[in-house]
Amino acid sequence: MKSELFARLSPDLIMDAIESLGYQCDARILELNSYENRVFQIGLEDAEPIIAKFYRANRWTDHMIREEHEFTLQLAESDVSVVPPLQISKQTLFSFDEFRFSLYQRRGGRAPAIDDLDCLTILGRHIALIHNIGASAVFKHRPTLSIDEFGQSARTFLLDNHFIPDGLIPAYSTVSEMLLTDITKIYSDSSFVSLRLHGDCHMGNVLWRDELPHFVDFDDARTGPAIQDLWMMLSGSQAVQEQQLEYILKGYREFRDFNPVELRLIEGLRALRLMHHAAWIARRWQEPAFKRAFPFFENEKFWSTHILELREQCAAIHEQPLRLIY
Repeated sequence: MKSELFARLSPDLIMDAIESLGYQCDARILELNSYENRVFQIGLEDAEPIIAKFYRANRWTDHMIREEHEFTLQLAESDVSVVPPLQISKQTLFSFDEFRFSLYQRRGGRAPAIDDLDCLTILGRHIALIHNIGASAVFKHRPTLSIDEFGQSARTFLLDNHFIPDGLIPAYSTVSEMLLTDITKIYSDSSFVSLRLHGDCHMGNVLWRDELPHFVDFDDARTGPAIQDLWMMLSGSQAVQEQQLEYILKGYREFRDFNPVELRLIEGLRALRLMHHAAWIARRWQEPAFKRAFPFFENEKFWSTHILELREQCAAIHEQPLRLIY
Protein backbone atom coordinates (compact mmCIF):
# COMPACT_ATOMS: atom_id res chain seq x y z
CA MET A 1 0.00 0.00 0.00
CA LYS A 2 1.39 3.40 -0.96
CA SER A 3 0.98 6.47 1.23
CA GLU A 4 -1.33 7.98 -1.42
CA LEU A 5 -3.85 5.34 -0.37
CA PHE A 6 -4.62 7.48 2.68
CA ALA A 7 -6.87 9.34 0.22
CA ARG A 8 -9.07 6.22 0.21
CA LEU A 9 -9.64 6.54 3.94
CA SER A 10 -13.22 7.74 3.58
CA PRO A 11 -15.67 8.15 6.49
CA ASP A 12 -17.48 5.00 5.38
CA LEU A 13 -14.27 2.95 5.30
CA ILE A 14 -13.24 4.27 8.71
CA MET A 15 -16.59 3.34 10.24
CA ASP A 16 -16.56 -0.07 8.55
CA ALA A 17 -13.12 -0.74 10.04
CA ILE A 18 -14.23 0.21 13.55
CA GLU A 19 -17.49 -1.71 13.29
CA SER A 20 -15.60 -4.82 12.13
CA LEU A 21 -14.41 -5.04 15.74
CA GLY A 22 -17.92 -4.97 17.19
CA TYR A 23 -18.35 -1.24 17.84
CA GLN A 24 -21.36 0.74 16.64
CA CYS A 25 -20.35 4.12 15.19
CA ASP A 26 -22.68 7.13 15.27
CA ALA A 27 -21.09 8.78 12.19
CA ARG A 28 -19.28 11.49 14.17
CA ILE A 29 -15.68 11.50 12.94
CA LEU A 30 -13.15 14.17 13.88
CA GLU A 31 -9.71 14.06 12.24
CA LEU A 32 -6.92 14.84 14.72
CA ASN A 33 -3.55 16.40 13.97
CA SER A 34 -1.10 13.83 12.58
CA TYR A 35 1.11 13.84 9.50
CA GLU A 36 2.79 10.45 9.71
CA ASN A 37 -0.35 8.42 10.35
CA ARG A 38 -4.04 9.25 10.25
CA VAL A 39 -5.77 9.65 13.61
CA PHE A 40 -9.49 10.12 14.21
CA GLN A 41 -11.87 10.54 17.11
CA ILE A 42 -14.79 8.20 16.42
CA GLY A 43 -18.20 8.71 17.98
CA LEU A 44 -19.93 5.57 19.25
CA GLU A 45 -23.55 4.73 19.97
CA ASP A 46 -24.23 4.81 23.72
CA ALA A 47 -20.52 4.99 24.62
CA GLU A 48 -17.64 7.42 24.94
CA PRO A 49 -15.81 8.21 21.68
CA ILE A 50 -12.61 6.30 20.93
CA ILE A 51 -9.44 7.22 19.04
CA ALA A 52 -8.42 5.26 15.95
CA LYS A 53 -4.91 5.38 14.49
CA PHE A 54 -4.45 4.19 10.88
CA TYR A 55 -0.80 3.45 10.22
CA ARG A 56 1.34 4.62 7.33
CA ALA A 57 2.42 1.73 5.14
CA ASN A 58 6.07 0.71 4.79
CA ARG A 59 7.24 2.59 7.87
CA TRP A 60 6.96 0.11 10.73
CA THR A 61 6.52 -3.62 10.34
CA ASP A 62 3.75 -5.41 12.23
CA HIS A 63 6.40 -6.70 14.64
CA MET A 64 7.61 -3.15 15.31
CA ILE A 65 4.11 -1.81 15.93
CA ARG A 66 3.26 -4.67 18.28
CA GLU A 67 6.52 -4.09 20.12
CA GLU A 68 5.54 -0.46 20.74
CA HIS A 69 2.12 -1.65 21.95
CA GLU A 70 3.71 -4.19 24.28
CA PHE A 71 5.94 -1.47 25.74
CA THR A 72 3.04 0.90 26.46
CA LEU A 73 0.93 -1.93 27.90
CA GLN A 74 3.84 -2.89 30.16
CA LEU A 75 4.08 0.74 31.31
CA ALA A 76 0.34 0.93 31.99
CA GLU A 77 0.41 -2.34 33.94
CA SER A 78 3.16 -0.79 36.09
CA ASP A 79 0.92 2.22 36.84
CA VAL A 80 2.87 4.61 34.61
CA SER A 81 0.44 7.13 33.13
CA VAL A 82 0.48 6.40 29.42
CA VAL A 83 -2.30 5.78 26.90
CA PRO A 84 -1.93 2.17 25.70
CA PRO A 85 -3.84 0.62 22.80
CA LEU A 86 -7.10 -1.16 23.49
CA GLN A 87 -6.96 -4.95 23.49
CA ILE A 88 -9.65 -6.94 21.72
CA SER A 89 -9.31 -10.72 21.97
CA LYS A 90 -5.75 -10.08 23.22
CA GLN A 91 -4.89 -8.23 19.99
CA THR A 92 -3.93 -4.56 19.61
CA LEU A 93 -3.15 -4.29 15.89
CA PHE A 94 -5.99 -4.82 13.43
CA SER A 95 -6.41 -4.76 9.67
CA PHE A 96 -9.26 -3.80 7.40
CA ASP A 97 -9.13 -3.53 3.64
CA GLU A 98 -5.46 -2.58 3.09
CA PHE A 99 -5.12 -0.58 6.30
CA ARG A 100 -3.61 -1.42 9.69
CA PHE A 101 -5.06 0.36 12.70
CA SER A 102 -5.26 0.41 16.49
CA LEU A 103 -7.74 1.89 18.95
CA TYR A 104 -7.26 3.97 22.10
CA GLN A 105 -9.38 5.43 24.86
CA ARG A 106 -9.94 9.15 24.50
CA ARG A 107 -7.98 11.04 27.15
CA GLY A 108 -8.34 14.74 27.71
CA GLY A 109 -5.82 17.12 29.17
CA ARG A 110 -3.92 20.35 28.69
CA ALA A 111 -0.33 21.14 27.88
CA PRO A 112 2.08 21.04 30.85
CA ALA A 113 2.94 24.40 32.39
CA ILE A 114 6.57 24.58 31.31
CA ASP A 115 7.17 27.70 33.42
CA ASP A 116 6.14 25.80 36.57
CA LEU A 117 9.29 24.23 38.00
CA ASP A 118 7.31 21.85 40.20
CA CYS A 119 5.62 20.59 37.03
CA LEU A 120 9.06 19.78 35.61
CA THR A 121 9.90 17.78 38.74
CA ILE A 122 6.73 15.72 38.31
CA LEU A 123 7.61 15.15 34.65
CA GLY A 124 11.07 14.01 35.69
CA ARG A 125 9.62 11.44 38.09
CA HIS A 126 7.39 9.94 35.45
CA ILE A 127 10.07 9.83 32.76
CA ALA A 128 12.27 7.95 35.24
CA LEU A 129 9.47 5.43 35.73
CA ILE A 130 9.21 5.01 31.95
CA HIS A 131 12.96 4.44 31.78
CA ASN A 132 12.93 1.91 34.61
CA ILE A 133 10.48 -0.19 32.61
CA GLY A 134 12.34 0.60 29.41
CA ALA A 135 15.56 -0.79 30.88
CA SER A 136 13.86 -4.02 32.00
CA ALA A 137 13.83 -5.52 28.49
CA VAL A 138 15.05 -4.76 24.96
CA PHE A 139 13.44 -4.04 21.63
CA LYS A 140 14.09 -6.88 19.20
CA HIS A 141 12.55 -5.24 16.14
CA ARG A 142 12.48 -1.48 16.70
CA PRO A 143 15.61 0.43 15.66
CA THR A 144 18.20 2.34 17.63
CA LEU A 145 18.45 6.12 17.49
CA SER A 146 21.53 6.19 15.28
CA ILE A 147 23.76 8.76 13.63
CA ASP A 148 23.48 6.78 10.41
CA GLU A 149 19.67 6.93 10.20
CA PHE A 150 19.06 10.42 11.60
CA GLY A 151 22.15 12.06 10.12
CA GLN A 152 23.94 10.30 7.28
CA SER A 153 20.81 8.83 5.66
CA ALA A 154 19.04 12.20 5.92
CA ARG A 155 22.01 14.01 4.37
CA THR A 156 22.32 11.53 1.52
CA PHE A 157 18.61 11.65 0.70
CA LEU A 158 18.51 15.45 0.53
CA LEU A 159 21.64 15.68 -1.63
CA ASP A 160 20.72 12.81 -3.96
CA ASN A 161 17.18 14.04 -4.57
CA HIS A 162 18.07 17.68 -5.31
CA PHE A 163 15.94 19.35 -2.63
CA ILE A 164 18.66 21.86 -1.72
CA PRO A 165 19.04 24.85 -4.09
CA ASP A 166 22.17 24.46 -6.24
CA GLY A 167 23.85 27.54 -4.81
CA LEU A 168 23.53 26.23 -1.27
CA ILE A 169 24.66 22.64 -1.87
CA PRO A 170 28.37 23.30 -1.08
CA ALA A 171 27.49 25.01 2.21
CA TYR A 172 25.06 22.26 3.24
CA SER A 173 27.45 19.50 2.21
CA THR A 174 30.32 20.99 4.19
CA VAL A 175 28.47 21.83 7.40
CA SER A 176 26.54 18.54 7.53
CA GLU A 177 29.73 16.52 7.00
CA MET A 178 31.49 18.44 9.78
CA LEU A 179 28.55 17.91 12.12
CA LEU A 180 28.40 14.16 11.54
CA THR A 181 32.14 13.82 12.08
CA ASP A 182 31.93 15.73 15.36
CA ILE A 183 28.82 13.88 16.58
CA THR A 184 30.40 10.52 15.79
CA LYS A 185 33.44 11.44 17.88
CA ILE A 186 31.30 12.65 20.78
CA TYR A 187 29.33 9.39 20.74
CA SER A 188 32.47 7.27 20.61
CA ASP A 189 34.00 9.23 23.51
CA SER A 190 30.88 8.99 25.71
CA SER A 191 29.99 5.96 27.76
CA PHE A 192 26.24 5.51 28.23
CA VAL A 193 23.64 2.76 28.42
CA SER A 194 20.87 2.58 25.80
CA LEU A 195 17.32 1.60 26.75
CA ARG A 196 13.80 1.58 25.38
CA LEU A 197 12.56 5.17 25.08
CA HIS A 198 9.46 7.17 24.29
CA GLY A 199 11.68 8.63 21.56
CA ASP A 200 9.71 11.81 20.84
CA CYS A 201 9.18 13.09 24.37
CA HIS A 202 8.31 16.75 23.91
CA MET A 203 5.60 18.78 25.63
CA GLY A 204 3.17 18.20 22.75
CA ASN A 205 3.11 14.50 23.61
CA VAL A 206 2.20 15.07 27.26
CA LEU A 207 -1.36 15.68 28.47
CA TRP A 208 -1.64 17.25 31.92
CA ARG A 209 -4.67 16.20 33.93
CA ASP A 210 -5.39 15.89 37.67
CA GLU A 211 -1.89 17.24 38.43
CA LEU A 212 -0.29 14.33 36.56
CA PRO A 213 1.34 13.97 33.13
CA HIS A 214 -0.10 11.41 30.72
CA PHE A 215 2.33 10.42 27.96
CA VAL A 216 0.87 9.76 24.50
CA ASP A 217 2.09 8.80 21.03
CA PHE A 218 4.86 6.23 21.41
CA ASP A 219 4.97 5.89 17.61
CA ASP A 220 8.66 6.88 17.58
CA ALA A 221 9.67 4.55 20.43
CA ARG A 222 13.17 3.17 19.90
CA THR A 223 16.38 2.38 21.73
CA GLY A 224 18.73 5.19 22.75
CA PRO A 225 20.29 7.20 25.60
CA ALA A 226 18.06 8.39 28.43
CA ILE A 227 18.81 12.04 27.65
CA GLN A 228 16.78 11.72 24.43
CA ASP A 229 13.59 11.75 26.53
CA LEU A 230 14.77 14.71 28.61
CA TRP A 231 16.42 17.32 26.38
CA MET A 232 13.28 18.19 24.40
CA MET A 233 11.69 19.34 27.66
CA LEU A 234 14.26 22.17 27.84
CA SER A 235 14.04 25.59 26.19
CA GLY A 236 15.44 29.08 26.46
CA SER A 237 18.90 30.34 27.34
CA GLN A 238 21.58 28.07 28.79
CA ALA A 239 20.94 29.43 32.29
CA VAL A 240 17.20 28.79 31.95
CA GLN A 241 17.78 25.29 30.58
CA GLU A 242 20.13 24.49 33.47
CA GLN A 243 17.45 25.52 35.95
CA GLN A 244 14.83 23.45 34.10
CA LEU A 245 17.19 20.49 34.04
CA GLU A 246 17.80 20.86 37.79
CA TYR A 247 14.09 20.45 38.53
CA ILE A 248 13.55 17.65 36.00
CA LEU A 249 16.46 15.66 37.45
CA LYS A 250 15.25 16.39 40.97
CA GLY A 251 12.24 14.24 40.16
CA TYR A 252 14.08 11.81 37.87
CA ARG A 253 16.68 10.92 40.50
CA GLU A 254 14.00 9.98 43.01
CA PHE A 255 13.49 6.81 40.98
CA ARG A 256 16.52 6.41 38.71
CA ASP A 257 20.18 7.38 38.49
CA PHE A 258 21.20 9.79 35.75
CA ASN A 259 24.53 9.59 33.95
CA PRO A 260 25.86 13.18 33.60
CA VAL A 261 28.05 12.08 30.66
CA GLU A 262 24.87 12.11 28.57
CA LEU A 263 24.64 15.91 28.80
CA ARG A 264 27.45 15.97 26.23
CA LEU A 265 25.06 14.33 23.75
CA ILE A 266 22.34 16.98 23.80
CA GLU A 267 23.57 19.33 21.05
CA GLY A 268 24.43 16.40 18.80
CA LEU A 269 20.95 14.96 19.29
CA ARG A 270 19.48 18.38 18.52
CA ALA A 271 21.49 18.53 15.29
CA LEU A 272 20.39 15.02 14.27
CA ARG A 273 16.76 15.98 14.90
CA LEU A 274 17.13 19.04 12.64
CA MET A 275 18.67 16.97 9.85
CA HIS A 276 16.16 14.16 10.20
CA HIS A 277 13.19 16.57 10.21
CA ALA A 278 14.26 18.19 6.93
CA ALA A 279 14.69 14.80 5.29
CA TRP A 280 11.35 13.61 6.73
CA ILE A 281 9.54 16.46 4.95
CA ALA A 282 11.46 15.71 1.76
CA ARG A 283 10.55 12.02 1.85
CA ARG A 284 6.85 12.91 2.18
CA TRP A 285 6.93 15.91 -0.14
CA GLN A 286 4.69 14.43 -2.84
CA GLU A 287 1.81 14.13 -0.37
CA PRO A 288 -0.67 17.04 -0.52
CA ALA A 289 -0.85 17.25 3.28
CA PHE A 290 2.88 18.01 3.46
CA LYS A 291 2.77 20.62 0.70
CA ARG A 292 -0.03 22.38 2.60
CA ALA A 293 1.73 22.16 5.96
CA PHE A 294 5.21 23.15 4.79
CA PRO A 295 4.69 25.53 1.80
CA PHE A 296 8.07 27.19 2.52
CA PHE A 297 10.06 23.97 2.11
CA GLU A 298 11.15 24.65 -1.47
CA ASN A 299 12.12 28.26 -0.76
CA GLU A 300 15.80 29.21 -0.69
CA LYS A 301 15.16 31.10 2.56
CA PHE A 302 14.19 27.85 4.32
CA TRP A 303 17.43 26.15 3.29
CA SER A 304 19.54 29.18 4.18
CA THR A 305 17.99 29.16 7.64
CA HIS A 306 18.46 25.39 7.95
CA ILE A 307 22.15 25.67 7.07
CA LEU A 308 22.54 28.49 9.61
CA GLU A 309 20.94 26.27 12.28
CA LEU A 310 23.39 23.47 11.44
CA ARG A 311 26.30 25.91 11.69
CA GLU A 312 25.04 27.02 15.09
CA GLN A 313 24.96 23.37 16.14
CA CYS A 314 28.54 22.94 14.91
CA ALA A 315 29.52 25.64 17.37
CA ALA A 316 27.23 24.47 20.15
CA ILE A 317 28.61 20.93 20.34
CA HIS A 318 32.08 22.37 21.04
CA GLU A 319 30.85 24.55 23.88
CA GLN A 320 30.54 23.43 27.48
CA PRO A 321 27.43 21.23 27.92
CA LEU A 322 24.68 22.09 30.35
CA ARG A 323 25.91 22.01 33.95
CA LEU A 324 24.29 20.15 36.78
CA ILE A 325 23.53 22.76 39.43
CA TYR A 326 23.63 20.19 42.21
